[in-house]
Amino acid sequence: MTPNPDPAFTLPVPDYGVPADQALPRARAFARTMVDRRTVREFSDRPVPEGVLAEALRAAASAPSGANLQPWRFVVVTDPALKRRLRVAAEAEERVFYERRAPEEWLAALAPLGTDASKPFLETAPAVIVVFELHRGPRTPRPYYVKESVGIAVGFLLAALHHAGLATLTHTPSPMRFLNELLDRPAEERGYLLIPVGYPADGASVPDLARKPLSEVVVWR
Repeated sequence: MTPNPDPAFTLPVPDYGVPADQALPRARAFARTMVDRRTVREFSDRPVPEGVLAEALRAAASAPSGANLQPWRFVVVTDPALKRRLRVAAEAEERVFYERRAPEEWLAALAPLGTDASKPFLETAPAVIVVFELHRGPRTPRPYYVKESVGIAVGFLLAALHHAGLATLTHTPSPMRFLNELLDRPAEERGYLLIPVGYPADGASVPDLARKPLSEVVVWR
């Protein structure tokens, strides 16, 4: 039996009044928009319009989370000197990863993408959003389903940024402990990933990749 929430803390359900005949066109249009999203590694230094990042982050912060504890922190880095330091620190970790830690199978999987330890996008993109998981600490309660919750929030964020016409990349240097010192974050915050945000550079290209058809990833029962 599902317990009923305390009536003192309830609100009416938001308006889901999309006419039935508009449901499929809206779903199809959104899918078409998202299918066109690609990971971009070559960024212009063209600035992001004022307010866009805040609204995209507002969407991300509305994501569902375990017990509604919202175990995420988003640090937006736009200062050129700090982005430079971020790149230098991330590349140092990446060189060790590619030279010593990465298994051959993983390197083989990355080969078609042309990635290596060089991460210029961390410096050239006008903004880098650093996402942290928020764990138990002196001022924070124990969260639940942290990775799942933060992953959903990041999905919201990527969708919102793409909807605004911005290019993104998800970057996960390993390990990410350097982010706490560099960005002055407490120990209960743990690096999750970095998202450079901006516009593609002139002449930028992306790998010619194919996505699996729905028949391979969806099971109808």
